[in-house]
Amino acid sequence: MFPWNLFPFNKESKGKLDQMKPQDIQKYVQDMMDKMMPESLQNQTMNPESMFKNFSQARNMNNENVTKEEKFHYMVFETHHHVFVRIPIKDPVWLDQIKIFYTSNQIIIQHIPNMEDKQTITLPAVVKRKGSAAVYKDDILEIRIQKNSDIQYSEIDVTEMH
Repeated sequence: MFPWNLFPFNKESKGKLDQMKPQDIQKYVQDMMDKMMPESLQNQTMNPESMFKNFSQARNMNNENVTKEEKFHYMVFETHHHVFVRIPIKDPVWLDQIKIFYTSNQIIIQHIPNMEDKQTITLPAVVKRKGSAAVYKDDILEIRIQKNSDIQYSEIDVTEMH
């Protein structure tokens, strides 16, 4: 049987908790979080917009072929039925030179920002071969690709070797 009297929350602890004010609990939790978090993350608010912006920028920094003036920015997200890729178009000439290809899990963007550039973006879900569309509106190129919900599994038999 478990020795409950050795458990740190006994009758005295319960009494102390009942006497504590919510402000004291908040201060205690904040102090513990400050001790656990690195200094670089302290005093930063977690705004979802800025979090995704920083994520997208960090993800794009892997592309070393792009000059600092013309970085390739994009945003990828999925819904229940589609995967969306949004690309800000800085120059309307890009629309004449862009080439877009995709596989079941990647999208390849060629000729932007420069003619010799090729960007490969990994998609968050498996997509179908047909049913995609690209629409340009308000300086944003939005690519919509239908998700493949019919993923076929194949079983692999395991045999024991003697």
